[in-house]
Amino acid sequence: MTDSFDIVINGGGPVGMGLAIELGQRGVRVCVIERHLTPQPIPKGQNLTQRTAEHFAAWHCEAELRAAHPIPPGAGIGGLTSYGTLLSGWHYDWLNRASVKDFYFTANARLPQYATEGVLRARAAAIPAITVLYGWTSTALMQDAQGVSVTVQSAAGETRGLRAAYAVGCDGARSFVRNAAGITETRSDHDRLMALLVFQSTELHDLLERYPGKAFYNVLHPDYDGYWLFFGRVDHGKSWFFHAPVPLDTTRENFDFAGFLHRAVGQEFALSFDHIGFWDLRISLADTYREGRVFIAGDAAHSHPPYGGYGVNTGLEDARNLGWKLAATLQGWGGPGLLDSYDAERRPVFAATAREFIARFINDDRAFLNTYHPDRDRAAFEAAWYNRNLDAAEVNAFEPHYEGSPLIGPGAGPNARGDHQHIARAGHHLAPPPGAGAAVWTALGSGFTLLSQDVGGAVAMAFRAAAQAAGVPLTVAAMPDGAEAVYGAAHVLVRPDTYVAWAGDAGDPTAVLARATGQRVAQGGRDAA
Repeated sequence: MTDSFDIVINGGGPVGMGLAIELGQRGVRVCVIERHLTPQPIPKGQNLTQRTAEHFAAWHCEAELRAAHPIPPGAGIGGLTSYGTLLSGWHYDWLNRASVKDFYFTANARLPQYATEGVLRARAAAIPAITVLYGWTSTALMQDAQGVSVTVQSAAGETRGLRAAYAVGCDGARSFVRNAAGITETRSDHDRLMALLVFQSTELHDLLERYPGKAFYNVLHPDYDGYWLFFGRVDHGKSWFFHAPVPLDTTRENFDFAGFLHRAVGQEFALSFDHIGFWDLRISLADTYREGRVFIAGDAAHSHPPYGGYGVNTGLEDARNLGWKLAATLQGWGGPGLLDSYDAERRPVFAATAREFIARFINDDRAFLNTYHPDRDRAAFEAAWYNRNLDAAEVNAFEPHYEGSPLIGPGAGPNARGDHQHIARAGHHLAPPPGAGAAVWTALGSGFTLLSQDVGGAVAMAFRAAAQAAGVPLTVAAMPDGAEAVYGAAHVLVRPDTYVAWAGDAGDPTAVLARATGQRVAQGGRDAA
């Protein structure tokens, strides 16, 4: 017997479940295959950006995300970088995402991935279009011109067949779907074995009271060649995780992990271990995010060391980008170039993230540690140390955008590096106008939205007519007072993923919508009808 769906998703972690919700809310019939009956209690993917919180708001579970937050109100979720040891006294604030809060509709959050997964699982359970097979594993995948066939097996050995128009692998760095589809990847291997430790310690909490408002801590030590000794809070006041490089032959039995933690902190403290594990530090990027009717997202498409909190946030943005495009294609208003734009937009963004915000962190830290040392020249070290903190600039510069994508038009190309602005720029995330963010957010529809200075005027009426003729779902909403000056345009067309498709005072709505929905396929840098 074969069960039929619109989409089969292999992997029910945050990315897979987020994609299922994005699709299910649009009426797309989804089956998620997830081998774990419950979320795995390993704290990872903790730092959720303001943009990620917007996804949860769009998926109608932001309040639940806040309620699952294990850090009490007022405790703070900021970061700190320290030299030598955690208690050395040389430190500065790091990755202060609050510096860009005015450019997003929601606040950032911090909670372990298993808590995030719990919120997403509960939301998915409330959507009738979503079926989740917990405790099942995919064992075979084949595709043809009409669709994809997936064979799954339960822990008890029962076998079922699934059939769908498309399949998506959200199944991690060792992705079954990626391998079954024949998608290759390019790896940058740093040849480092990393330890992941989860431990309990109220004494460490007491020691770190000197750093109020901090929830994660990055130690730079000359012996570790630019690789981080990284602490993060799990449950405030008692539980922690830590990852750092260890010798390649390290095992649970032959290494003093408690001593390692004491040296990283700078003094001994009482602790008890919950978990000791290992992972290989490398950066990998799939050579394509699509092979026929098969797509990959999240760690299946890209993986990297957990430096800077880019992993789960990047994966959830994959889900948001791909979800509306799959739905549009299934519903008939997505053009022939729409699905290919997923790879064209998302893959360059991760490549830039890996190059500009992950590998560069390692290289810059290595160069600093090799150049400066307080024992050689303390004055030069301290001058360089306190001047090297580019926290605000780095947070502002991480602004993924799709300029130059096939759906946007001319530009240098999608990138992770940009700058935050309130002006409405095609290919960039829509920022809330100061004082009117809630009004704009509630006005956005599930399809395209035209924010218009004159909803009854000729431009708005022309967009309505063009959207109706093309079958494109379009909400026309009044731009709040003062927003036109902020956005720099009388009309702003917003995509279903809250990126700006077009902004201007006048234009050709038919051409704008045709490009934004993939009806006009870019060829050789120009649009072709």
